[in-house]
Amino acid sequence: MGGFTGMTMDDGAEIAVYRAEPQGNRRGGIVLVQEIFGVTEHIRDMADEYAADGYEVLAPALFDREHPGFEAGYDAAGLAEGVRLAREAHPFDQSLADVQHCVDALAARGPVFVVGYCYGGSVAWFAATRMRGVAGASAYYGSLIPAAADEEPKVPVVLHFGRFDSGIPMDGVEKLAAKAWPNAQVHVYEAGHGFNSDRRKDYHEPSADLAKERTLALFRANGG
Repeated sequence: MGGFTGMTMDDGAEIAVYRAEPQGNRRGGIVLVQEIFGVTEHIRDMADEYAADGYEVLAPALFDREHPGFEAGYDAAGLAEGVRLAREAHPFDQSLADVQHCVDALAARGPVFVVGYCYGGSVAWFAATRMRGVAGASAYYGSLIPAAADEEPKVPVVLHFGRFDSGIPMDGVEKLAAKAWPNAQVHVYEAGHGFNSDRRKDYHEPSADLAKERTLALFRANGG
């Protein structure tokens, strides 16, 4: 349903953004934040699904400055390049700035939400703790979240973690849950990292379905 368009960010750089228009009555806007693999077919499918639910969706290609058109496979080579971009070449704060720009672009037309997966899950957490104009967020298995648990969310956020995710130890998730922030729901699923993506080996359909249900429930409880 959607397609790519160019968008000029606050620093003057033009990056690609996948835009999907809402079907039926518009419920609000969503900024959908990629995994380290880029705005892949899976991410585009997620954007289209949320558009079918009534949301206008923007999914910015965050690594376009360093690697234009980056879209990696889930093999070792794709993972290695995604890690290099996310941890070495691309400043994390730039991702936050680009997502804020997309939030601002949607804000005049109703409530705006942020949902992110993996790398994007961490971005979605910081959307809830730091960004302006965000009505709510849904963060899937973001590895930076437990270390940032002292930042209280300003808006409602639902967090999704896999119990068998080797990259996000459960003790950190449990410490986060123990904060009992009023705006944060912490859910642990009987699944591994990337359980939402049917392209990945850890895909777990019941967990993916439940996480989506919880995400939409949070959005709809907050104006969407």
